[in-house]
Amino acid sequence: MLPPSNSHQMVSGTNKRVWIYPKLIKGKLYQYRSLVSYFLLIPLFLSPFIKFRGEQLFLFNILERKFVILGVIFMPQDFYLFVLATLGFIVFVVLFTSLFGRVWCGWACPQTIFMEMVFRKIEYWIEGDAKKQRELNASPLTSAKFFKKASKHLIFALISFLIANVFLAYIIGSDELLKIISEPISNHLYGFISIGVFTAIFYMVFAYVRELVCTVICPYGRLQEVLIDRKTLVVAYDYSRGEPRGHINKNFPEPAGDCVDCNLCVDVCPTGIDIRQGTQMECINCTACIDACDMVMAKTHRPLRLIGFMSEEEVAENKKPSIGKRIYGYAAILTLLFGTLTFLLITRSDVGATILRAGGTLYQLRDDGTVSNLYNAELINKTSETVKFSMVMPDKDTKIEYISAPGLIKKGESVKLTFFLIRPQNLVKEYKSKLILEIQSQGKVISQAKTTFIAPPN
Repeated sequence: MLPPSNSHQMVSGTNKRVWIYPKLIKGKLYQYRSLVSYFLLIPLFLSPFIKFRGEQLFLFNILERKFVILGVIFMPQDFYLFVLATLGFIVFVVLFTSLFGRVWCGWACPQTIFMEMVFRKIEYWIEGDAKKQRELNASPLTSAKFFKKASKHLIFALISFLIANVFLAYIIGSDELLKIISEPISNHLYGFISIGVFTAIFYMVFAYVRELVCTVICPYGRLQEVLIDRKTLVVAYDYSRGEPRGHINKNFPEPAGDCVDCNLCVDVCPTGIDIRQGTQMECINCTACIDACDMVMAKTHRPLRLIGFMSEEEVAENKKPSIGKRIYGYAAILTLLFGTLTFLLITRSDVGATILRAGGTLYQLRDDGTVSNLYNAELINKTSETVKFSMVMPDKDTKIEYISAPGLIKKGESVKLTFFLIRPQNLVKEYKSKLILEIQSQGKVISQAKTTFIAPPN
């Protein structure tokens, strides 16, 4: 491919931002992107308000350290699962980017979906196409211009308010959000302030910051440069077929290349780049340039996909797409990580139990010939139901004497117990021995915990 160009159109010669007015072309890929965006937006807005197993589908409550995924509760004690899932996600991003470039950004990223499929469509509806928007902004202030601008920004603010509420529903929970909405402001002052702050942030992002999120703020675009190689499928211009480019002139022979230099691929780009200058960090693989170029190729009776999903090998050497060795390596690591994560999730107990000997205590010799150790236990209910439990010692020679007896654990909560483990001293064969306690509910073992027992050997 041609060398990447550093001269994209976001900054003018005076170091001022050049506002981008992407031309709208509703090609096949644009229609597919619209369908994908609706498919993603609907569950994005609905899932915080859908209950499953007594919990909302997704919750990421950092303040209370409670996370819910598909109705399954994860507590701080499950942090190792979070670390493993994060590592798996990072490897998946590396693998996906190595195969398909930045397709995530153009087709599934919430920033792109909201910007291109929601806010941009409203802008087209109120202000017209790119040419009319440019003319409107350059024109003096009139009542018609004021009405259009005010209407657009009012709708932008309302949608931003809706997004802020949904965002908070993922953070604090939909039940808490409904309380903030329905109860007096004085009862939830910080909640209302949070909604206002996030509304302002989303409004600024989609009304003013726009493509700068993808080209300047988001680090993923910069990572793309080190993750893709000659085998990666990216949105690319087939320069071997398109060059030399030139306009069609009926009085002169057509240029050798298929590119007619119409510049439409630049006009439709939401980040303002020229894809003909090679793979660039600013390209989000939105495929708008593919639709635009295909339309021109169809009108000029030339083969489609002068711009399309291609690899450097495919363009430069006319090779079929192939998979490199590192892709197999990434896939193997990803399989191992998610295989381990799946096993840990399947074997994960519903009640987490931590049992430790009471700090600063030794064994206690009793008059009846037994020896006891004092323990503190914390049990955490990871289910969406209240659990009635009991503690059972499989070793029949070891008895449990409670100081605070077991009972119920409400969903998502924990209880603390204090108890003695008592063993006959004549059965003690070593100073420190390992013991396993079972946590049972309705006659079934729902968790196990290991601890140590110390006593003078007989």
